[in-house]
Amino acid sequence: MIMQPALVAMFDSDIARVLLRRINLFFFIVLAGCSSADKSETALQIEIPQYSGSEACGACHETQFSRWENSHHAQAMQHASVDSVRGDFSDAEFQHFNTTSKFYQRDDEFFVLTDNAEGILQEFQIAYTFGVEPLQQYLIEFIDGRMQALPLAWDSRSDADGGQKWFHLYPNEPIESEDPLHWTGREHNWNFMCAECHSTNLVKNYAADADSYASTWSEISVGCEACHGPASNHVNQAASGEFNNRFGLVLDLDDAGRATWEMNLETGIAARTEFRTQIPKQPEACGRCHSRRAVSAADYQFGRPLLDTHTPVLLDEGLYFADGQVHDEVYVYGSFIQSRMYQAGVSCSNCHDPHSGELHTGPDPNSVCAGCHLPTRFAATEHHRHEAESVACVDCHMPARDYMVIDSRRDHSFRVPRPDLTEATGSPNACNQCHDDEDPAWAVAALNRWYGASDRPHFGLALHAASGGSPDANIELLTAINAPGTPPIAKATALSVLRPPLSQGAANTIQEALSYGDPLVRIGALRALSGLQPDAQAELAGPLLSDSILSVRIEAARILSPLRSVMPVRFVSPFSTAEIEMIAALDESAERPESRAYFASLRIDAGDIVGAEQEFAQALSMEPNFTTARINFADMYRQAGRDSDAEEVLREGLALTPDSAALRHSLGLVLVRIGRQDDGLLELRRAMELDQVNPRYSFVYAIALNSLGQSQAATEFLFSIKDQFLYDFDIHWALATMLRDQGRFNAARDIASDLVERFPDASQVTSLLDSLP
Repeated sequence: MIMQPALVAMFDSDIARVLLRRINLFFFIVLAGCSSADKSETALQIEIPQYSGSEACGACHETQFSRWENSHHAQAMQHASVDSVRGDFSDAEFQHFNTTSKFYQRDDEFFVLTDNAEGILQEFQIAYTFGVEPLQQYLIEFIDGRMQALPLAWDSRSDADGGQKWFHLYPNEPIESEDPLHWTGREHNWNFMCAECHSTNLVKNYAADADSYASTWSEISVGCEACHGPASNHVNQAASGEFNNRFGLVLDLDDAGRATWEMNLETGIAARTEFRTQIPKQPEACGRCHSRRAVSAADYQFGRPLLDTHTPVLLDEGLYFADGQVHDEVYVYGSFIQSRMYQAGVSCSNCHDPHSGELHTGPDPNSVCAGCHLPTRFAATEHHRHEAESVACVDCHMPARDYMVIDSRRDHSFRVPRPDLTEATGSPNACNQCHDDEDPAWAVAALNRWYGASDRPHFGLALHAASGGSPDANIELLTAINAPGTPPIAKATALSVLRPPLSQGAANTIQEALSYGDPLVRIGALRALSGLQPDAQAELAGPLLSDSILSVRIEAARILSPLRSVMPVRFVSPFSTAEIEMIAALDESAERPESRAYFASLRIDAGDIVGAEQEFAQALSMEPNFTTARINFADMYRQAGRDSDAEEVLREGLALTPDSAALRHSLGLVLVRIGRQDDGLLELRRAMELDQVNPRYSFVYAIALNSLGQSQAATEFLFSIKDQFLYDFDIHWALATMLRDQGRFNAARDIASDLVERFPDASQVTSLLDSLP
């Protein structure tokens, strides 16, 4: 990371002060419980735990160790050897479009002949295997310390299941060497993309100045200490026979405590005997890897909530379907915390053996479900309406999707099939996943016959309304946010997609959500603040700079960074502390162009234009086609009065991607601003034509026409697109005000009347109507 010397000194001293305070606090807590007579002896015994390796655990925990050593965790990553390699390396060939790769073996070493970063065939030695079932990938090690995962994987399923063959992870795409998805690029980089979750005590050791890695690990695979934490104190206490302080363990993963599960014979569902009063440890620990998330802290904190070290994604469009079902590769955490099972107190090890990773009852999922759901009630035809033993519980309540071509993974939100939501939102449903020859209406009719019509509300309707730009979206979102049955992650998502103009009710809901118990909801509320005025944003976000959860503090700092000029004085000091944490989090992904671009934004916020220029240049050297960074770079030059530099940056981008609507739009704005109106209008029009579904480009083009004295052309254009963008406030507001300015009051009144029906909380529309003669 590029910093000014004074800034480096400030960061180093502040970080050292924070670390020293934490260390002193740790020793104070530990020693406070000791009598004065034994304080010195206890202080000598306190040691920072170190990693000891899974073999040290196996000496005492033989049963657990034997379950683990054959698990997917134990085989998550291995040195390539005759014992570990599953693929066919007997001169096997595989053709993907125009590239024919060859796999072969010399003695005990394995090689592949495939295309390199220049698109030329080259021999590479296989350094490591990655995973085991249902597929196995292979890692290539490069001289700069980076390891890259080949896109050619071995299908390790049986012949009968269609396996025992090579396949490509992008079977329908010709991935050429210049493609961002080529295996030599950053999207296939093990050090950043994979390493933390496939090895134990992974230290990435990325050097930004050399763009290289010196990554290390304590154990090559996912060992005991990846979940239980460094075990040296526990091992030493076991050797001495003297146990204290939780047996020397870093954390206790027992989520059951004294609670048991008792069957309710009336409902047929078991209930936990003690209500859970704290965040369960297992989902937070497992969620470190079984979630789609960003790293927020350099060092993982065992036993702390997940959001103290990582920030999970919300139910964002493209990652999840509107109803919360998994869409992209988002793993398990975000689904599970939506579920009624999670809310009822179910934890990971209630179903899964934590050491083998298998279901407690073996391969039959119905058996594990039967532990809490009476089979006589739920495995009966009266419940599932299928022939006996023809359908499994998971077929209806945990539908599966394939990832990495052949890896079938089940949705852990444990949902009831809702084909009515398929009709309303396009989300899939389990019924039509099997009965793919029928439509959702058929499934809805069947469920209505069996169980009665369902009109239960669902947050998916609100999220779908928001993604479609419905004028009623905010009303539906607020209903979902305030509904007691909406899962916190869905509340957070709904908050994050609220769009201005915001009603007073929306502002009140956002303010209340900022103090909600679940940190995901607080993060969603912080993201919703962008719809308020800057001074209100600063006032409301400020207190969360001192939140107990790291990811919340970082989000608050992100909101407040561009608002430094209006930040109340009382928040300046906590902002400085949270900003250090935010920068440390960004440093964890310093090898990514997105992070370099965000560093540039922070530099701009701090008034460091030279530093921002360096960061933007670094981002674009990593990824020349990074359009967002290029546009922000140009905008920085605009703010600095360097319009010619802004034009140059944008034209460099257009030379690479001439059909980029975003770059053409930005260039048009620059040209209009420097007085080249005709050229500017031409670029704005090109942007609008290249992306005809983006209302912003059409809106700005109309505004430019009007500003340059072509008001008649502007209103004619807006009339031609207003029905296409029926729910876009800005387009209809612009048309109403332009008509008013032209003296066409009746036409303005018609547009404004329609607008106020769609956006009843928009006070400016009401004021406009009142002002028209």
